[in-house]
Amino acid sequence: MDTDTAQALDSFMQQVDALHSASGWPRLPYDPDWPSQCYQHTANAGVEVSWHPVHNHDGTDMFDRLSTALGITIHPALATYFSRYWSDPLPARLPDGREICLLQAWNPEDLERLRANLVGHALSKHKQKRPLTLFFATLEPDTDYFLSIDNQSGHIWLERPGKPPQEQLASSLGELLRNLTPLPLTDQS
Repeated sequence: MDTDTAQALDSFMQQVDALHSASGWPRLPYDPDWPSQCYQHTANAGVEVSWHPVHNHDGTDMFDRLSTALGITIHPALATYFSRYWSDPLPARLPDGREICLLQAWNPEDLERLRANLVGHALSKHKQKRPLTLFFATLEPDTDYFLSIDNQSGHIWLERPGKPPQEQLASSLGELLRNLTPLPLTDQS
């Protein structure tokens, strides 16, 4: 576990919690086929229920398996980031005002989808003969830019698919998380 990332993510989640403590948590249609500890209660399929990020107390071996599949060690900050909470994606603002969406895993099955996407991304980087960066957020709205962590240095970059990283945003994932402002979560219909 990367302690710096864990502490920064915990602090960010506390800010998300404070943002919604007065206004209430967002709602989404309950899907019994896509279970998550994030649902605040169960309901019939399609009935809107509140949800919120929840600490993942069960852990996961997904990043160990990802490391084995790729034959490399995955940066511990990325493993901590995706393993610490269950959540839907979280909107946030960078210090310069640009908005991003922090990708998260909703449940163990979602982590497996993430693993498959990260493997595909890593293979593409290898084919391009570029250093390995792994995505964890997207620039919003509707751009093809994403935020990634350099697997060797831990630096955080803004990049586009098929291109080299363009702009260093932080020296670590913890630093980036500490400088984000969470944005309100919205209902999904």
